[in-house]
Amino acid sequence: MEKESKESKEEKKEVEQTSEIALSNDTNEIKIADDVVAVIAGVAVSEVPGVAEMAGGFAGGITEVLSGKKNLAKGIKVEVGEKDTKIDVNIIVEYGVRIPDVAFEIQNRVKKAVETMTGLNVVEVNVHVQGVNTEGKEQTEEGKIEE
Repeated sequence: MEKESKESKEEKKEVEQTSEIALSNDTNEIKIADDVVAVIAGVAVSEVPGVAEMAGGFAGGITEVLSGKKNLAKGIKVEVGEKDTKIDVNIIVEYGVRIPDVAFEIQNRVKKAVETMTGLNVVEVNVHVQGVNTEGKEQTEEGKIEE
């Protein structure tokens, strides 16, 4: 009896550590982790022209350096309810792009990708522009910008 209770406590700990979305019908259940939604959104954002990079926190940058892998969920915050989700995207835009157009495109692509792949209803996609990337641009005497 002790062994069973010990195992069930360990299972409860595992469930508490990972936040997941549970979609269920009569007998079956599908679990989608919040990180999966964040990665889907991150991939959609990275495909938008005008986005220089995702703006993540200090911890995200260290993780990328140490692991050597690109963190696809960097700069994405996801809040998931039972059937709805809210997504916050933090980006750095390229110099010279029209920011409202880039933000609108991000909202459309993220909403479409997440709803198509997960079946969740995306209530909000909030885009936070954290900076402008000016690297690789040099201004000449004529005032033209060259790469």
